[in-house]
Amino acid sequence: MLTLKQIYDDKARVIAGLEKKHFAGAAEAIEEVLRLDGERKAAQQEKDAAAAEMNKISKSIGMLMAQGKREEAEAAKAQTGALKAQIAEFDAKMSEAEEAQTKLLLTIPNIPYDIVPEGASAEDNLAVTIGNWPNQPMIDAIAKDGAVALRDWNAEVDEAIAAERIAQSEKLPHWELAKKYNLIDFDLGVKISGAGFPVYIGQGARLQRALINFFLAEANKAGYTEIMPPTVVNAASGYGTGQLPDKEGQMYHCEVDDLYLIPTAEVPVTNLYRDVIIDEDKLPIKNCAYTECFRREAGSYGKDVRGLNRLHEFSKIEIVRIDTPEHSDASHKEMLAHVEGLLQKLELPYRILRLSGGDMSFTAALCYDFEVYSEAQHRWLEVSSTSNFDTYQANRLKCRYRRAEDKKVTLCHTLNGSALALPRIVAALLENNQTEEGIRIPKALQPFFGDDMIR
Repeated sequence: MLTLKQIYDDKARVIAGLEKKHFAGAAEAIEEVLRLDGERKAAQQEKDAAAAEMNKISKSIGMLMAQGKREEAEAAKAQTGALKAQIAEFDAKMSEAEEAQTKLLLTIPNIPYDIVPEGASAEDNLAVTIGNWPNQPMIDAIAKDGAVALRDWNAEVDEAIAAERIAQSEKLPHWELAKKYNLIDFDLGVKISGAGFPVYIGQGARLQRALINFFLAEANKAGYTEIMPPTVVNAASGYGTGQLPDKEGQMYHCEVDDLYLIPTAEVPVTNLYRDVIIDEDKLPIKNCAYTECFRREAGSYGKDVRGLNRLHEFSKIEIVRIDTPEHSDASHKEMLAHVEGLLQKLELPYRILRLSGGDMSFTAALCYDFEVYSEAQHRWLEVSSTSNFDTYQANRLKCRYRRAEDKKVTLCHTLNGSALALPRIVAALLENNQTEEGIRIPKALQPFFGDDMIR
């Protein structure tokens, strides 16, 4: 949630940031926030004046009684009663204005950093890093200032890549490989739960477990403390990290108990620090968690939902950091390097995108997506979003730290990222590593899988 200080200090920057995110009615929303704050302040001033007057009159009542001025004392008592009623009215006005202001602020997204590119859609994202990629000369030819706009990439690169790959071989998509090697049964998942709930079998289940253990081991080596949180949360937790009210329709809601199935471990892990004041010397806090994640994915259809491309339930390892404003940029870069290192060790072709204002999440101030290339589908698959939320989540959570220098209590920065989400990693591993003998397991994963091939 944006802070009032942000808005008062630089209203024009806040409005420009919201417009960069293509938030409709940005100026009107901010003006309404300020109007409601003005109402609250006016009611506060009237309350304070009435309270001061009531205290003054109250002090005189004893003196009047001592002087035998009973009628004047009774009149003074009546005045204090009237003032007390007025104070209650002013309290109600303050609460009403504050409640309306908070309700409005919860619907206003975070503002992006200046480094975030302008743009309304994914085509305006910038590819800032390409790794394990055989077509680097083609990328370099169209790169500008070290980055490639996806609009240019889509026009010049993907079409050529697809044509080249199709000419070279006809690789099987992962859903056919899953059937061939009896790794995943999508029909059984439909029978048990519905579409988007696959059943992993034998070597497929072992591959899932190997990836989970590999990702957790790498997070542990990087200094992250493992957390095993609940996979259902209350509404306060959803509001704390910004999934509510923005993504309410995409979350599974247990209505009887008013609990939500988590869309990501970000929600319970970040909420560990709701209403907490942390000493500065304890920062940065680095946590990781493996959980199942649940998303309704309402409105999804077409080729994007085939096989493992888009699921209602999936496994994911999340990394979460709580940090100071001064160090959060360095933390973000370390997180990006960590996720990139995982993809390098899995030997998958990848690219890192800096998302444009129009393609960013509601809560992020800066977000990088990681995508891996699918050899059989001839398309890029998102496997991680790694974001800095600045103080936006911390303000909702009341997650603060006490500065060592002056003991002042101020808002933390929160950050998180997928490290990594399994479904599309599995899809790329199967498709990119298929051979006549079976599916090759990357060297870094072999100790966890227990073999060098799926046969």
